[in-house]
Amino acid sequence: MEYVIILLKQILMMAILSACGFLLFKTKKITPEGSKTIANILIYISLPCVIVNSFLTQRTDEKCLGLAVSAGAAAVLLGVSMLVSRLAFRRDPIAAFACSFSNPGFFGIPLILGVLTESAVFYVAAFIAFLNLLQWSYGVSLLTGAKAKGLAKKILTSPFMIATAVGLVLFFTRLQPPQLIRTALGYLSGLNTPLAMFTVGIYLAQADIKKMLVNKKLYLLAALRLLLIPAASLALLTLLPKDLFEMKLALLICAACPVGSNVAVYAQLHDCDHAYAVQTIVISTVLSVVTIPALVRLAAVIW
Repeated sequence: MEYVIILLKQILMMAILSACGFLLFKTKKITPEGSKTIANILIYISLPCVIVNSFLTQRTDEKCLGLAVSAGAAAVLLGVSMLVSRLAFRRDPIAAFACSFSNPGFFGIPLILGVLTESAVFYVAAFIAFLNLLQWSYGVSLLTGAKAKGLAKKILTSPFMIATAVGLVLFFTRLQPPQLIRTALGYLSGLNTPLAMFTVGIYLAQADIKKMLVNKKLYLLAALRLLLIPAASLALLTLLPKDLFEMKLALLICAACPVGSNVAVYAQLHDCDHAYAVQTIVISTVLSVVTIPALVRLAAVIW
C-alpha cells in the first residue's frame, strides 16, 4: 500500500505540472515553437543525462546479472506489446504504433524515481533503448509502409542509444567522471520530470477534446495499452525471482505507461494523422492516472 500512496502523490504532482503546461500553452505563453524547444531539451539533453546517471553506480556481479536479466525481460515485454497491438490494429498503423510503445522516458522514469530509488532507473535503461530502436525501425515502417532510409545510422546516432552506450562504458570500466560533471548530470536529469509533464500538458492543450471523447477506438486502444498489455507483463514478470522486486516493479511501470509521445512526433514527420496521434497520447495519459496505481497495488499483493 505504501508504494501506491507514493505513486498517487507522484501522479498528483505530475498532474499539476501538466496543468501548468496546458495553461501556458492556452494563454500563448508557450508557442508551438517553444514547445518544440522543450521537446528537444528533453530528447537531446535531459533524458540522456538520466540514462547516463543511472549507470554511475558501483559495478557488482549482482548488478551485471540484473542488467542482463532486465534486458531480456524488456525484449520479451516489448515483443508481446507489439504482437498484441499489431493483431488488434492491422489496418490502423497509428493505433498499432501508439499501442505498441509506452512512455517510459517522459512518464515512467519520474514515477520510478518517486516510488523506488534512483538506481532502479538502471534496470529500465535497456527497455528505453530497445523501445527507441524499435520506434525508429518497426514504428516508422508501420507509418510509411516501407523501411526508412538511413535507418541504421539514425538508430546508432539517436540520443538514447548514445547515452546508453556511454553509460555502459562507464559502468563496465568503472570510470567515474569528475564531481563537477556528475553534479551537472544530476541537475540536467532533474529537468526530466517537470519538462516532460509540461510537454504532456501542451499535447493536451492541442487535442480536440470533444472529438477525442466520442472516438470509441481510442478507448479500445487505451484498454489494450493500459490493461491487457500490463496484465500480460505482470504475469511474465511474476516468473522472475522474488528478490528482483525493484527491477520487476520498475519494468512493470514502464510497460504500464500510457502511449509514448513519439507517436505524434513520427506521425507529423511522415505526414500521417498528427491530430489522431495526439489523441491517443492524451486519452491514455488521463486514464493511466487510475490504471497505474491499481496495477502497482496488484503487483505488490502478488509479489
